[in-house]
Parts: sequence; structure tokens; C-alpha cells
Amino acid sequence: MSGDDAEAVRRDVIESMERSAEVYGLSRSAGRVYGVLYFAAGPLSIPELVEETGYAKSTISNVTRKLTRIGLIRRRSTGGGGRRVQFEPETDLWFVVQDVFQQYVAREMETTRRTLDRALDRLEEAEIDEDDPAYDRVAALAATYDEFETLLELAMDHSVPELIEAIEAYEE
Repeated sequence: MSGDDAEAVRRDVIESMERSAEVYGLSRSAGRVYGVLYFAAGPLSIPELVEETGYAKSTISNVTRKLTRIGLIRRRSTGGGGRRVQFEPETDLWFVVQDVFQQYVAREMETTRRTLDRALDRLEEAEIDEDDPAYDRVAALAATYDEFETLLELAMDHSVPELIEAIEAYEE
């Protein structure tokens, strides 16, 4: 593969990362910055990211702050007298997914589960019959959240290969 071919592939993958970022609630610029960092030979500074992406410094600053907060990139200080901050990508995306699950999804699920438990308690205190559609719906949703919590715990405690192996063993 020629250098031109490799560069075209790099551009295509970065463009795909831009589109994917939107699906996950991030900006296209976040996808581009992550993609540029992913393919970079080493950590890049904000001025280097400005040059590579064509975005304004303020955009790069906002995007790197957001990507750092969610764990997709890490800040690195340069050695020596210069104090320029550089950024590098987190390439273990399963680690990122697990971190997002722990920070956001698990917290939301716990909050919703508490709400469902309180709702069931209120229905029981009001002596609503378990055959009542409202009770049935809340109980079914609580059971679904129990299953989701179990799935989340499994995802947090195992690597992707371990999960795939378990699923494949189950299917046999």
C-alpha cells in the first residue's frame, strides 16, 4: 500500500469517527480530534491539533476538555522547561466503555431502581392489588432493571474476549 493509499484510509477512518461521535452524543469535532490523536505517532499539543484539524484553538480546547473528562484522551505534560500540555488517545475502547458505564449508566440505573422500589412500596402501602396493571408494569420494569444491573456488573467485571467466550459457550 502506498503512502497515498494509507493516508486515504486514515482520512476515511477519521471521517467515520466523526460520524460515530454524533451517535454517542459528542460533536463531530470531538470525533475528528480523537481520530487525529488515534493515528498520531505520539501525543499532540493544542497548536498541533489546531494545525491537523483546521479547528480554532477554542474549539480544540473545549473538545480536549470534554474528551479528557469522559476518558477518551489523556493529558500529558512535556518534559524539560516547556510546560506545554499534550494529548494522547485511550486506545483500549472497552476501558472507555466500562468507565462510561460506571460513571453514567450505573448511576442512572441506580437512581431509577430506587424510584421503582419506592413506587412498589407506595403501591403496596396503598394496598393496590398485584394484578393491577400499574403494579404489574412497575414490577416488570423493576425486574428488567434487575437484569440490566446484572448485565452491567458482568460487563464491568470481564474483558471483551471473556464475554464473547461466555456467550459462545452459552450458545453451544
